[in-house]
Order: sequence, then C-alpha cells, then structure tokens
Amino acid sequence: MVHRHGRPARRAALAALGALVLAALPSTVSAEPDPAAGTTSGAARTVGADRPSAAMLGALRRDLGLTSPQAAARPANEAEAGTRAGVLRNALGDRFAGAWVRGAASEELNVATTDSKDVAAIEAQGAKAVVVTRSLAGLRATKEKLDAAAAARDTADTPLWYVDVPANRLVVQARTVSTGAAFVRAAGVDDQDVAILVSTVRPRLLQDITGGDAYYINDTARCSVGFSVTKEAQQDFATAGHCGDRGDTTTGFDRTTQGTFQDSVFPGRDMAWVGTNGTWTATPGVKAQDGQEVQVTGSVEALVGASVCRSGSTTGWHCGIIQQHDTSVSYAEGTVDGVTRTTVCAEPGDSGGPYVTGSQAQGVTSGGSGDCTRGGTTFYQPVNPILADFGLTLTTELAQTATPDPQEGAEDAWAAGRVYPAGVTVTRDGVRYQCLQTHQAQSAWAPVGTPALWQRL
Repeated sequence: MVHRHGRPARRAALAALGALVLAALPSTVSAEPDPAAGTTSGAARTVGADRPSAAMLGALRRDLGLTSPQAAARPANEAEAGTRAGVLRNALGDRFAGAWVRGAASEELNVATTDSKDVAAIEAQGAKAVVVTRSLAGLRATKEKLDAAAAARDTADTPLWYVDVPANRLVVQARTVSTGAAFVRAAGVDDQDVAILVSTVRPRLLQDITGGDAYYINDTARCSVGFSVTKEAQQDFATAGHCGDRGDTTTGFDRTTQGTFQDSVFPGRDMAWVGTNGTWTATPGVKAQDGQEVQVTGSVEALVGASVCRSGSTTGWHCGIIQQHDTSVSYAEGTVDGVTRTTVCAEPGDSGGPYVTGSQAQGVTSGGSGDCTRGGTTFYQPVNPILADFGLTLTTELAQTATPDPQEGAEDAWAAGRVYPAGVTVTRDGVRYQCLQTHQAQSAWAPVGTPALWQRL
C-alpha cells in the first residue's frame, strides 16, 4: 500500500458479543505461561479480531444483511473457530474431512470426520460433528487428478473445479453435463465422487481495474495494490500476476514513478510483487469505505464459511463469504490452481486488490464473474503462497519480522517470517509445537504465547 491515509477509527461496540461468541476454548489448547490462553478472547485477540474496524463492521452489515451485534460478533467467532478447527485437524489426522462455519454470526463450527468414533472428541471442542465418507486428503488427491487432466485438454467448457468441503464432494462447473462428464472421465475419476454444476458463465480476469490504490503498468494497463510487503530493506507490494511481467515498470495512483515488477507468475498461480523506489513507504493499511482503512495484523487463513471483504477502485469496499479454498479456475488466458472462491462481487478494475478477514490478509483479486449490481463470484490468490514463494514479509500493524531465511537455524526451528501451513511441527526453546492455522510467523507470535496458532505437543 502506498502513502498512509490515516488510521481508521476503532469501534468499541463489542459489548454485544455476549452469547453470540463461541464458548471458551478447552484448557487443552492452553500453553504456559499465557494466563489467558484458554479464554474465548484469546484467539480473537491474537489475530486482532476482537477490535474490528468501523469500516469492516459497516460492510458486513450491508453486504451480509447482519445486525450490529451479529457483525460485531462474527470476526471473533471466526477467529476462535479457526483455532478449534486446527486442534481437531491435528487430532483427527487422516480422518479429518474439513471444517467450516455457519450462522449469521459464524457461531456454529462444523468439523467433519470419516469415523463416527470421533464425534465425542469434536463435540468436546464445542463443534458440531459431521460424519462423512471421504477425507479431506482423499478429496484433494482426487482434485489433483482433475488438475492433471486439465493440463492436457481445453477447459473452456469446464472452467471451474473445486473441493466442496461442506458437501464432502468434488464439483466441476461445465457448460453441459456431457462436457463435465467427459472431463471427469479423462481424469480417471469415478463420476460418483463428482457433482457437475451446469453454467454458461466463464470467469474472467479483472485486469484493467484497481482495488486499494491504483497503479499503472508501462503507462497503459491499470491494476491495484494488494498488500504492502518488504524484502530486506526494500518497500514493495504484492498483487496479481496477470497484471504484469517481470521487468514491467509501474507508476502510482498519482502517476509518479513507482517501481518495477520483480517477479510474476501467471498462469498456474496468479501472483506477483513490485519493488518500489524510495518515495513510497509500505504501510499496513487497506483502503475501505469513505477514506477509512483496515490495518492488517497478519495472514492467518480463514475457514470456509468465514466472512471476507475486498477493496477495489472500481466498486469500492464489499464483503461476502469464503466458499472454497484450493479451487482451480480456467480463464481464457490459462488455468490457475489454488485460488479461493468467494461470494464477494467485483468488476473490471478491482484486479490485484486485497481481501481481508477481520484484520488478517487473505489474498489478492484474480478474477470472477457477475458484477456488483446483480451479484457475482470472485477468486483470490491466497497471500501466504505469495509470501512464501517470493520470500516476502507482510507489512503489519504488529512488530515487524525479519526477511524470511529458510536456511537460518535448524530446519524445524520456529522463525519469524516463515510461512507455516496447518499441521506442520516446529521446535522453539526445546519444546515441540504443531501449527493450528496457516500463517506467516511474526516476532510477536512466538508459539509459547499464541495458542490460537500453535498447539504444544
């Protein structure tokens, strides 16, 4: 993000959380010496969900039709649910079949398992148990077969495929049932495992628009700043890969010289980063409504069903729901894997802009269909792979981390700046921990003090 526009006003209307907030986390997720680790506010406080901005609350009320108490409770509930889901993911292992939230205030956490013997353990974490036939790992393995088949065929008539976690199935969007079935057969997948969704809509890239602050590529095309990042001492920003190629130059929203694309990947992924010159300063701000900002505090990945808000220069600030992670979408320009599908609307000009849940960075706008008049679907490139693949550090409101160094220290030693996927184990001060939620580690988030993100083994 370029140039600071002022910190957003913090809303103190959290007294209405009350019964809408999920019950307290069991003490099994606590880690000494944090005395508040087992409280309901622990996870929410860690990721900043206990203090949503006025801009976030207003957009949640408008776009999701929530009351003020529901909007105030939702970010905290989603943060708590992410920690619970992480505990259960680690405990269930290969039997884990996914997790999602439901309810106007995301007050219901659902966790799926392939073994009915796990029901009591799931309910003990305050979640609703759902017994299914397919594990999440199994569903993802099947999706990988579809990914492989897509590489060798024209996917214009089958532009979208993903794991539908709540439905415990694969979904292929196709123009006709026959084209969808042909794609499934080509992948060697049992058609009983896949639902075919018939639609004539094909997602498109949203290149010549802006979300967050505008920037211009080679003085012609226009895209949006996603999130401010740093690499060593350089001030940079992350954006969509389809916006520009390595070496392309950029000018800022004010048309002054700004920077150069340092790296870009598209198709396959849709990620890029721009290194800026000394006149631009990285800040944690994301533009919201009426000149306000949301201040980013981290990159903890949100659950399916969680709310998410997007900033774009064409359509402004809009919110919706996360539908699926790890989605594959076939644009006319090529297939992109690993994006997240949402109900947030967008239009041409919003490309590259940021998505946030609460104060947590989620990703940058890739493409979509529909518009903000009739409604639509959008896809974002998750931010954590951008940080990990390019070795970038997200600029946050918290204490800044050093540039990630995969070679520093022991291979499994916890280190600020690294991106940790859920389930991975690390060592810190001689103690073993297992990651509960995918995120980039920050110096203020050492495992011993963040039971919302790490479980002591």
